[in-house]
Amino acid sequence: MIPVHLNAVATAVPPNVLEQGDIERRVRAQFADSAVVARLLPVFANTGIERRYSCVSVEWYYDEHRWADRNALYRESAVRLVEEAATSALARAGLAPEAIDAIVSVSTTGIATPSLEALLMERMPFGRRTTRVPIVGLGCVGGALGLARAADLVRSGSFANVLFIGVECCTLWFRRNEITKSNIVATALFGDGAAAAVLSRSGSGARLTAAGEYTFPHSLDIMGWDVADDGLLAIFSRDIPALIARELRTILDDFLARNNLTIGEIDAFLSHPGGTKVLDALEATFAIAPGSLTDSRAVLRDYGNMSSVTLLFVLERALREGTFANASRGRALLSAMGPGFTTAFLTLER
Repeated sequence: MIPVHLNAVATAVPPNVLEQGDIERRVRAQFADSAVVARLLPVFANTGIERRYSCVSVEWYYDEHRWADRNALYRESAVRLVEEAATSALARAGLAPEAIDAIVSVSTTGIATPSLEALLMERMPFGRRTTRVPIVGLGCVGGALGLARAADLVRSGSFANVLFIGVECCTLWFRRNEITKSNIVATALFGDGAAAAVLSRSGSGARLTAAGEYTFPHSLDIMGWDVADDGLLAIFSRDIPALIARELRTILDDFLARNNLTIGEIDAFLSHPGGTKVLDALEATFAIAPGSLTDSRAVLRDYGNMSSVTLLFVLERALREGTFANASRGRALLSAMGPGFTTAFLTLER
């Protein structure tokens, strides 16, 4: 089988910083007459988040914005962020854009047609015969499945170097007149960011050795977007932690068994940080000590939930300074969950 080396990972964030305490105070003032909001305000302190990054300044949220205006900001911000992340990833991998045979792009927080990789090809000197693979609609599981699809391309033998890019501009979709639990929780949880990774059939990077996914039956309403005239409203069921506790270990054990592994052979766990309760449930599922998902919790604290790209932030941190940084040998399990409702796993080996 052709090996797949993860030769570089890079991330990028927009310049506007949203401090969690400041956002809580602003929401409290904006919805001062709402008993619903007053009851939900503790969510800001319970997220485990200290700051996030946004494509727009905090003052932008005080005005009304049409869907078209929000999406125009998405296109403008998204391509700028993925260019920054892609440039860094290629430099770390020691590759020029012309060496890339295919680009896999992932995003769920806006519409771009032509899609992101085509927009990027107009800003960077990729070859005109580069294969484009845009993927939409995966939400928080998009980072894991995007990496899996990029690895599939390398493993096919037809592509020597594949670039994965992802970007999410979640904060553009805050709806200032929507006084619902979902809107307030999303306001407390989500941030913006981009990531890129270079996967190649040769190199010194850790190897992506296996990938798998499982889509739960009758689960379409667990997570997704509700599209409205003035924006997007996040849908996420309060039952996700319970679903993890009830179902995920069996699914994980099946994935590991099909790849001749057991959970005892995993040295590091790198999970998409959907929220603190989700991380608590994952630690119980993995049978590791509470608080052990240190890379995931650190990314959640410093960036919030950036949907699909958050797992790449966790991966970058783990490789640079976290649980997988100094290991000459070892095996990491990457995991994420998103709309479908789908869970995905990948194994990374040194």
